Amino acid sequence: MTMTIGRRALGAAALMPLLPAPALAQAYPSRPITLLVGFAPGGGTDIIARFLAPALQEEFGQAIAVENRPGASGTLAVLALSRARPDGYTMLMTTISASAVVPPLMSPPPFDIHRDQTAVVHAATVPLVCVVPANSPSRTLPDLLERARQKPGDLNYSSSGVATQQHLAAELLASQAGVRMTHVPFRGTGQAVNEILAGRIDLAIDTFPTYLPHIRSGAVRALAVTMPERVEWLPETPTVAELGFPGFDAVVWYMMMAPPGIPQPIADRWVAAVNKAYRNQELRRRIVDAGFLVGGGTQQQAAAMLRNDAERYSALVRNANIRLD
Repeated sequence: MTMTIGRRALGAAALMPLLPAPALAQAYPSRPITLLVGFAPGGGTDIIARFLAPALQEEFGQAIAVENRPGASGTLAVLALSRARPDGYTMLMTTISASAVVPPLMSPPPFDIHRDQTAVVHAATVPLVCVVPANSPSRTLPDLLERARQKPGDLNYSSSGVATQQHLAAELLASQAGVRMTHVPFRGTGQAVNEILAGRIDLAIDTFPTYLPHIRSGAVRALAVTMPERVEWLPETPTVAELGFPGFDAVVWYMMMAPPGIPQPIADRWVAAVNKAYRNQELRRRIVDAGFLVGGGTQQQAAAMLRNDAERYSALVRNANIRLD
């Protein structure tokens, strides 16, 4: 499948107008752009895409339609991108799980994480936060882990799919704590949020932008954050590391991706557009207020992030014996 996709991408690239690089960049875009999101509305990937879309639309002078295509832990949208014409009119807002962690676990892999997608620019990073329903008897993370220890498999936790960061973070915590909990995957974070708000899920380890409004409203209780240091949004909330798990570190990054074979001038336009958007202080404030760490940077840095975390999390998946059935 990978070779077929690669030939299709190269063939599509050959059909593009043979313009000099400056002229190609200047002519682009001349029609609306589709920005794919591999998860249902309400999750972090969808949130950052919709934060950036208006600024990118203004910069490009064309409509940008955010199109949600949930399923298969976000990989359906990546697969759609890999098959798209590499002309910059189909782009993807992706996340670490869909583009770096989940695909190699599938049999067969739906695409090659390095050959069938092109990292363009880092969009944002978020820490994860451990939350429980407001009526949970667990007031602290040690309390919850003790409940799990007393009744192995009785407590459950949610995620937006197998091998997503939510799943990996919870499995990493359970492994280090020596407890067993039941994984309940959903097709998107929005569904998982509804279930924990209703009290039917015991624990979620999910992105800050997703749960920060519910934490502030009191609908859920924050027990810990997953970065090595406390975060500015919840300075009184301890880290998992300081609660007895030294070195615990789990974050989610979001990245703008293009189909393989995208012309470099068009990729450069996207890098420049995202970095320009982040120079707007009002947009930066809104993104930070929502719980994101602002991204940006070079295409080379984005590619290195994809490569390095693919290697890091493949080791974690092997050690945790996580499989896609």
